[in-house]
Amino acid sequence: MDKKVRWLQRFDNLENAFLFLQKGLEKKSPDSYQEAGIIKGFELTFELCWKTLKDFLEDKGTIAAYPRDVIKEAFSVQLIRDGSLWLEMLEKRNHLAHIYNETQAQHAIQLIKTRYLAGLEQVYLELKKLCSA
Repeated sequence: MDKKVRWLQRFDNLENAFLFLQKGLEKKSPDSYQEAGIIKGFELTFELCWKTLKDFLEDKGTIAAYPRDVIKEAFSVQLIRDGSLWLEMLEKRNHLAHIYNETQAQHAIQLIKTRYLAGLEQVYLELKKLCSA
């Protein structure tokens, strides 16, 4: 499969996940099921972001296999503006995937709203621009 086609296909999935996450975060007082959906939406959006970046970088001739390597490469070519935020999101995503309790869920949602959404949006918009280039 053509590498450009692959990252563009992956971007379509990323766009759906990002818009789903945005919509979930618009809820004023989410119930516990909605909170779980927001957290899973963050995990999925993060996963699709780094994989879309990986595919994009491969299309441009850069090979990076693991999330941390992809983040560093994407930062070095200015696809990611805040590398430390992305490394923090990676750690949080790994943590959230293995545990769940109400207190951690509420804390995670606050982080997603106040810190992580902006980082995800920055990369989403950057990739969206590149889709039409």
